Amino acid sequence: MQILGIIPARYASTRFPGKPLVDIGGKSMIQRVYEQAKKCVSISEVVVATDDDRIFDHVHAFGGKAVMTSAEHQSGTDRCAEVAILHPEYDVIINIQGDEPYIDPEQLTKVATCFTDPETQLATLIKKVLTEEELHNVNSPKVIINRFAEAIYFSRSPLPHIRGQQPANWLQHFTYFKHIGVYGYRADILQQITKLPISSLEKAESLEQLRWIENGYRIKVAETELETHAIDTPEDLLKLKV
Repeated sequence: MQILGIIPARYASTRFPGKPLVDIGGKSMIQRVYEQAKKCVSISEVVVATDDDRIFDHVHAFGGKAVMTSAEHQSGTDRCAEVAILHPEYDVIINIQGDEPYIDPEQLTKVATCFTDPETQLATLIKKVLTEEELHNVNSPKVIINRFAEAIYFSRSPLPHIRGQQPANWLQHFTYFKHIGVYGYRADILQQITKLPISSLEKAESLEQLRWIENGYRIKVAETELETHAIDTPEDLLKLKV
C-alpha cells in the first residue's frame, strides 16, 4: 500500500498571516512539520501543497517537495484532492496539519494502520478528554464513536449530555473523546467527498467531516494518548517550549 502525506499550507491565514514561515527555534513551522512527517515509516512520500510562492520556494530551499495548488480551495481536504489527482500511484492520502510543528510520527502511523482494513474509507485520530476545560472548549471538537471504532458524530458541544448531572461532573460518568485533526482518505473516496455540497450539519457546527457522515461515509478512528500542539495564533506560539 502506497501512502502519500500531504501538508496543506496557506500564507493568508486570518488569525496568523504567514504562519507556515514563522521561525520556531531556528526552523520554520512548515519545515518542522515536514521533517516530522518524513520520520513516519508508513508514509511513502511527503509533499507540501500551497498556493503561495513564498512557501513553495522555502520548502524547496530546505530540500523538501512542494506543489502549487489553486488559491480557490476552501479546505485542506480540497487542496489534498488536487494533489492526489497528480499522483494516481498512491492508494491512501494522509492530510497532515501544517500548524502542528511537533506532531509525532506515531500518530501518523496510527492513521495509516487503519487502512490495512480494505473496508476503511476515511480515518482520523481521537484522544480521551482529561479536563473539564477541554470538554467545554468549543474550539476542540468532541467525537462520538460506535463499537466498531467509527465516528458517528462530531460536535463543538460536549456530547452526550449526562442527564441528572451537573456539567462539571460529566467526566466522572462518561468517557469523552476529542478530535485530533489528522485525516486519512482512500484515494477514490477523497475525490468523491470533495464533490459533495456543504451539508446542513457541517454548516451548523462548521466541521467539514460532518458532511461525509451525513452522506453515508464511514470514518474509522484510532486512539492516541499523545497530545498535539496546534499553532492557531501568535499567542499559541509563545506557549511553545523550544
